[in-house]
Amino acid sequence: MALRVRFTHPLRSFVASAELTVSRGETLALVGPSGAGKTTTLRVVAGLLRPQSGTVTIGETVLLDTQRGHDVPPEQRRVGYLFQEYALFPHLDVFGNVRFGARDRSRVDDLLERFRIGHLARVRVNELSGGERQRVALARALARDPAVLLLDEPLSALDAHTRAGVRGELFGLLHSLALPTLLVTHDFEDAATLADRVGVISDGRILQLGSPMELVSVPVDPFVATLTGAMLLAGCVVGREDGLTEVALDNGFTAWSADSGVGRVHVAVYPWDVSLGPAVQGDSRLNHFTGAITSIAPIGNRVRVQVGPVVARLELRPGAIATASFKATATRLFPADSGR
Repeated sequence: MALRVRFTHPLRSFVASAELTVSRGETLALVGPSGAGKTTTLRVVAGLLRPQSGTVTIGETVLLDTQRGHDVPPEQRRVGYLFQEYALFPHLDVFGNVRFGARDRSRVDDLLERFRIGHLARVRVNELSGGERQRVALARALARDPAVLLLDEPLSALDAHTRAGVRGELFGLLHSLALPTLLVTHDFEDAATLADRVGVISDGRILQLGSPMELVSVPVDPFVATLTGAMLLAGCVVGREDGLTEVALDNGFTAWSADSGVGRVHVAVYPWDVSLGPAVQGDSRLNHFTGAITSIAPIGNRVRVQVGPVVARLELRPGAIATASFKATATRLFPADSGR
């Protein structure tokens, strides 16, 4: 059964709208900054918000049709909802939290074993680790035997040490459930890891929807590019030569791009397309920025290095002079007044 949702609803500073279909076994993520309207979509599906206009269906079951005045109450919808911060009941133990939405005890016992928390059944939730609390919240969401699963920032409550491991567990779980799953997050890495498709949302509007690879390869505007990890370098197009566009950057460097453009533009480039090291004569990469390393930030077994306006990842010593290089084909050009 597929989840289909279409709605329009005015919020404080913008009108939120969406039209989505999530197939059985598919995970779709909405990613964007806080206040972008991501959770509004979850609330509409769960029945916690009645939009100004819209419909929500799961298979042939109509949960909402504002035109016909049809609105199934939240408690009667087969929807499993994992709330941000998990919203577990502190006065109940693990068993009590999972039992809250279940129809029979045998299902609770099965879920406790499935999530490897059976040995924690009589433990209060305030004694659990972040990963254990997430498992309890997921088990409680599934105890209702839902036809669709909603996840609101499922990893935001976890510390960095726990996050990567739990992300892997959650990925395996979502693909084993065979449910249409809709999740929202502000972290593109979480979305790209967990979801089959990702929608970038801003001011209540989905700017681009596609696979994580499509969003990185062909972002439609600067907002999507930066959210997926790109750097933006501002400048002005000064000419075109041999099929390439020359851009005079505001920082004094010159950049070349295979994209066409006129006037003020942003040059977008991803850190993983940047090579860092000494300047090499005859290098086929047309873009070379040489300068002092202005910052080094350790990230695991790598470091994030900034050379002038360009950020790259490589093992380098502080204080070194380096050249950041990238190909013209690795860039995207956007008009300076496009995006958000």
